[in-house]
Amino acid sequence: MAITRGASDELSETQPGTATMTLDNADGALTPGNPNSPYHPYVRRNAPIRVSAAVMPTRSGPAPWPLSQMGDPFDGPAIDAALWTNRYGGSTIVNGRLRIPLSPGGSAGVQSARSWTLPGASVCARMTTAPKANGSSAALSHFILDGTTSGTRLGFQLNVVTQTLRCVNFVSFFDATPVDLPYSGIDHLWLRIRESSGTVYWETSPDGWDWTVRRSLATPGWAATQQLIMTLSTSRTGGTGDVAEWDLVGAQVYPRFYGMVNEWPITWEGLLSKVTISATDLFKRLNRLPELRSMLGMEVLTVDTTTGMYSFPAAYYPLSEPAESTTAGSVAGSGVGALAITQVGVGGLLEFGGEGVPETGEPAPTFSPVSASAGRYLVGDLGPQMVEDSTSWLAHIQVWIKTAAVSQAICGITDSNLDFQLVLALSSAGKLTVEAGNPLVVTTTTSANLADDVWHHIVYDGSAKRVYVDGVAVGGTLPTPTTQDTRTLYVGGYRGGRLWTGQIAHLSLHLATGPCGSVYAASYNAITGFSGESADTRVERLARYAGLPSVTVLGSTHDPVASQGPGGASVVSRLREVEATESGRLYAERDFYGLAYQSRDLRYNPSPLSEVFAIAYADLEPGIELADDDQKLVNEVQASRPGGATQTVTAPSSVLAFGSYPQQLTLLKMTDNSVTDAAYWLVSRYANPGPELREVPIEAYTMPTYQDILDADISSFFTVYDLPAQAPATELQATVEGYTETLRDVGHHITFRTSASSTDSVWILGDPLYSQLDYTTRLAY
Repeated sequence: MAITRGASDELSETQPGTATMTLDNADGALTPGNPNSPYHPYVRRNAPIRVSAAVMPTRSGPAPWPLSQMGDPFDGPAIDAALWTNRYGGSTIVNGRLRIPLSPGGSAGVQSARSWTLPGASVCARMTTAPKANGSSAALSHFILDGTTSGTRLGFQLNVVTQTLRCVNFVSFFDATPVDLPYSGIDHLWLRIRESSGTVYWETSPDGWDWTVRRSLATPGWAATQQLIMTLSTSRTGGTGDVAEWDLVGAQVYPRFYGMVNEWPITWEGLLSKVTISATDLFKRLNRLPELRSMLGMEVLTVDTTTGMYSFPAAYYPLSEPAESTTAGSVAGSGVGALAITQVGVGGLLEFGGEGVPETGEPAPTFSPVSASAGRYLVGDLGPQMVEDSTSWLAHIQVWIKTAAVSQAICGITDSNLDFQLVLALSSAGKLTVEAGNPLVVTTTTSANLADDVWHHIVYDGSAKRVYVDGVAVGGTLPTPTTQDTRTLYVGGYRGGRLWTGQIAHLSLHLATGPCGSVYAASYNAITGFSGESADTRVERLARYAGLPSVTVLGSTHDPVASQGPGGASVVSRLREVEATESGRLYAERDFYGLAYQSRDLRYNPSPLSEVFAIAYADLEPGIELADDDQKLVNEVQASRPGGATQTVTAPSSVLAFGSYPQQLTLLKMTDNSVTDAAYWLVSRYANPGPELREVPIEAYTMPTYQDILDADISSFFTVYDLPAQAPATELQATVEGYTETLRDVGHHITFRTSASSTDSVWILGDPLYSQLDYTTRLAY
């Protein structure tokens, strides 16, 4: 397996991570379209794939040993008799797994010697194959730690018949308060018993990395003091035989890659079949997403519903069609009908393509009736699916308006028989009104006069019966509609009257289970492109637009960022703009489907305590090089921001010594001073970059610090010491920018791509290391 991750250097963007691997396909399990594959129908493009390294613990010193030192990958030709001193019932090793039969009327398993202790330790195992009931009335599979007293034990018990995983703490073979879980072959693939500070935990995991506590209690006295036996066993009454298979007892799992398969090419050499898989991390999906709408539009489509209620846009009409259009469509993807221009009386205009809501870059229609009952407006049949959905959900409406006229209807929704009607309108004083029922009952809110020829944002919350204008709730006791089976939508008038003069844009109808008007009201700030929000918040917002549930934010320096303007760019380019503005780091996680964003201060002043490992020069593989060139040299920066000044920062001594090395920056900063700071930060680091290690090759598998090396990720620090006499120093500290690794049987070669950690050192008054003149006098940015 070969994996590439990260960036080539600190001035380059991180690239999509890739993985390639060649796998044995003798059984055809990895053949696309094979109905007999145990993975069918998921042997396909874009299937999620995870690569991890499992490191087995080693025992040291005399018995008893802590359970954390128990390890067995079951890779040998036979069960390890020294570890599993009791083997019975036909237990054996097959294809690198411990296979324990479930034979009718019998039991089987393996047991260790009584040589293990639990306090401060843990032990895990992967139940690779769970047995089937096969007609049995009772069938069990166990992962148990036994005390010295018969029947005193704790661990996991899988009831194969009821498909229940039980977390047990037996005394005299009985547990008065067991915890039962509906068994999941995915969520409960890995099982672990862990003791820490007087508490024992039962934990499960789908991947051996992220663990979920299923039960905990104060450590029983016997488990804290006695030497224990570990048992993996099965038993069955009746039925037909089957097997349970276990693997990787005690393994420490280190995720290396998480992504999606690009292809499944099958090749043959004679009768030997192989599949060579290539995969790409999360950025593959992000790079193929369509261009973003404006931030206002994306807020409508991806509202942050972290309040516990559920909501979705059942219809979203941006009304941004070009000038020659006669209909307007929904972009919510729910299949509702389009809105069509409808003539009332004689005369009047409805023209698409006018100037829209600021900061969106999207046009809006202009309604110009001759009178309140002569002109054009929009009417649409929302369809039978909306009728069905709206009987179970409450309606919430968002819309933007701009007008100088009063006594007109903004929009309205009805059922086929007019038993349900809901209308948003302006009163004769320009105040927002809500009308509902049959006949219509009118409630006038306490809003200001909205007929002021300025864009306003209106939210109607059907659950809380509240209205928000420009992000603020306005008063008024709203009527409660008796039914909601919405079928028809009117925009720019209502049922042939009260025609609208002005503009309407971004109308959306949401169905929700609870109050969410305040959430939608917050999207009013989209009119400024959320200018001034912190960089980490912007990254999380953009990730939400991409459909990601969360972002791992690392570091604490997150400056305000400016608006990113209208839509038309990809989510990746928007994320990269924030990353570049903040000198941060953005990359896909290697242990799950998610993004990570690092602020620049994460790299400030690395100390020995923050290093993940240290390695001697003699332990490195051939190919290490000390670089000193002008690849990164920057001594003249011209920087600007949207709507701000263009400024230049130079390092005169560097220009005199090396000539001009210019660079231009456009940053999403809020002030000109912030632009100057960012430009100075770049020049101060790269006007005269020092010699550095750029690639550090390590055969990690053979190193006693193997597990520490596996912990190293983007922006981690490590030190290479005992360098040759010709080096500028006896040791150099490096920052990881990326790496390429090759995993193979009893081997794991990693070549780290690195930069000099001193590049990010900043001045600290009075510090023995970080207050040195001309070395760390750089001010933090």
